[in-house]
Amino acid sequence: MRFKIMALFDLQQAFHRSPSQNFKKNTNFTRHTIISTILRPCYRLNQCSLQSLLCGPMGDGVDSYYPMIPINNSVRIVGCCNGLVCIAINGKYFCLWNPSIKEYKKLPDVDDKMKMGLFITKYGFGFDESNEDYKVLGILSGFCSADRYETMIKIYSLRTNSWKKIEIFKDGLPFDDNGKYVSGKLHWGRRDGFNSRWDIVSFDLGREICETVEQPKYVENGFSPSLGLVGGCLCVLCDFPKTSLDVWVLKEYGVKESWVKMVTVPYNLDDDPWKGPYSTPLCIGPKGEILLVYGSSFVVYDPKGNCFRHRKITNFGSFLEADVYMESLVSLVLDGE
Repeated sequence: MRFKIMALFDLQQAFHRSPSQNFKKNTNFTRHTIISTILRPCYRLNQCSLQSLLCGPMGDGVDSYYPMIPINNSVRIVGCCNGLVCIAINGKYFCLWNPSIKEYKKLPDVDDKMKMGLFITKYGFGFDESNEDYKVLGILSGFCSADRYETMIKIYSLRTNSWKKIEIFKDGLPFDDNGKYVSGKLHWGRRDGFNSRWDIVSFDLGREICETVEQPKYVENGFSPSLGLVGGCLCVLCDFPKTSLDVWVLKEYGVKESWVKMVTVPYNLDDDPWKGPYSTPLCIGPKGEILLVYGSSFVVYDPKGNCFRHRKITNFGSFLEADVYMESLVSLVLDGE
């Protein structure tokens, strides 16, 4: 059986194309959308055109009427892949959703033990290229009883519509919340102890094994690292507090020599009430400008002119996170169903 995967921009090739190739194919971002978790006055999802946010005078946000809308409960974006969005509700339930065709699927409950106190603390979503299957990984942690703390890791397969327990991360759990999907693998940053080495760990969705990804050869020290995605490629954010942010991008996955320091973004803190670090680079424009999340706002930095543009979005409040998905006709229904 095969999934019915058809992309709006290229019906024949989208099934086998990686997210990085999709970004390169659609350089004007006409089919890319920003999706964010809005915190106030209550949890909800909001969307905005990436093109208008990057290039237009002002972005227009619209509410996303996603499935399983909670009342006064939390919703988190687990990840986006091939036009599908995975969301977590209340730290317990998952849903796969294609906003473009308004198709969704509520996943089976992860585990009965969640009713006893376990919650999903970290997660990831991506495409198993070797088995043509979409998978969700959840790391469950919490107190199962008054004196016992438990952690378990489970993975969901859309093909089998079921969860199974797996034994991974024996040398320490990931440090970051969301797994970053690239080339059939999920990636997290992990630090073992205070001031110890920071590693990039990957989980192969097909072989279900963990590996370590070699990092860039950093020129400087004294920064705080974090992991991200930009243009469908893995990136490392090197934050020099209140000074600048280096963005290193792995241009060709699996080729350590392809790490490139794409841009250095300075901090402009004189009249800024946030004064916090940058996070989540969302895209690099055709002229080299970079769109980043800064607190609960979006900024575009132009390295050629060394200038910033703060992007305003109507109908947007304080948000927790932001991700990018590309419109597609990907179906959650298997052939023959």
